[in-house]
Amino acid sequence: MKICAFLFAFFCACVSAIAASCDSLASLALPQTTITLAQVVPTGGFTPPTGRPDPYRNVPEFCRVAATLAPSSDSDIKVEFWLPTVGWNRKLQVVGNGGWAGIISYGALAEAVRNGYAAASTDTGHSGGSGAFVTGHPEKLIDFSWRSEHEMTVKAKAVVKAFYGAAARRAYWNGCSTGGRQALKEAQMFPDDFDGLIAGAPANRTAMSLWIGQALLKDPASYIPPSKYPLVHKAAIAACDETDGLKDGVISDPTRCRFDPGVLLCGQRDGPDCLTAAQVEAAHKVYGPGRNPRTGKELFGTLAPGSELGWAVMGKGPDPYAAILEQARYVVYKDPNWDWRTFDFDKDNDRFNRPEYLIMNGTDPHLEKFVRHGGKLLIYHGWADQKP
Repeated sequence: MKICAFLFAFFCACVSAIAASCDSLASLALPQTTITLAQVVPTGGFTPPTGRPDPYRNVPEFCRVAATLAPSSDSDIKVEFWLPTVGWNRKLQVVGNGGWAGIISYGALAEAVRNGYAAASTDTGHSGGSGAFVTGHPEKLIDFSWRSEHEMTVKAKAVVKAFYGAAARRAYWNGCSTGGRQALKEAQMFPDDFDGLIAGAPANRTAMSLWIGQALLKDPASYIPPSKYPLVHKAAIAACDETDGLKDGVISDPTRCRFDPGVLLCGQRDGPDCLTAAQVEAAHKVYGPGRNPRTGKELFGTLAPGSELGWAVMGKGPDPYAAILEQARYVVYKDPNWDWRTFDFDKDNDRFNRPEYLIMNGTDPHLEKFVRHGGKLLIYHGWADQKP
């Protein structure tokens, strides 16, 4: 009898009764919210805006709710809530974005629903992956930086409770890159929103990609073509693979690596198996750290030895990494034609780092309220990650 009671309790915990029909959520009244869609999506029946339904064939039936949030007079935040109609695990998973966002994270929503979660995502208040939306719209910059995530989370909890008749037992954030940064902002600004946050590779914004852009792209002589990345990578591995006592083709601790790209210096002429003097100097700058050219003060870290196969993200050109280039153009200088080649790391880095321009960064170390709330924060980052 005890076994039967346990199995019954387990079944009830995993398969909750539905308190409200999906379509009835269309009339749910929430502050500063307009619900635009509430319908059941059958198993495998979701087609994303890209028109490629194949990745969603095995997504179980869910109630799809779409809404627009307007916490300010210039806000236009799109959100979606996906609610499994069977097998809900009594938890909410909110998923993050990448880059400048501008799109609902449909793939992450689908993965969450496959695993039994009610899920939520936002486009952060604009459409498209460019930072151009910031021009003349300071409220939209706030929406992107932190407000859309918090407003979505509050509304998601209300929709979950209305649909299932009970609040989620736990609320989690799951994001990488911009999503990792979003996780940190939530912990710092809204410590009660989540019980647990996964902050993958948090993309707090620095001028690092402008540094690498100037090192590799400003002077054509310094450009290292992608065809040479494997050459540099092989030399770095050869120099530092065994610093951890194991030869396995991996640099386990790049902080102990003392690789000098000068070992690849060409003789009298350039070739596919060597680096010119200008390319060697550029590689030294890529490995950094970035420094003030006048004082020598360290400004930020750069790329670690072992990351060479991914240098194209910021070094292929013709311009530096787009997300940071647009941060400078649209947020810092407010000039879409601003020339990154003019950036002076003696005079301009402080301007780039002004708090009013970096309101999206999650760098406040004070997490006391989140800890007191009982929150758990998991952070991970790859040594070979090529993005800031």
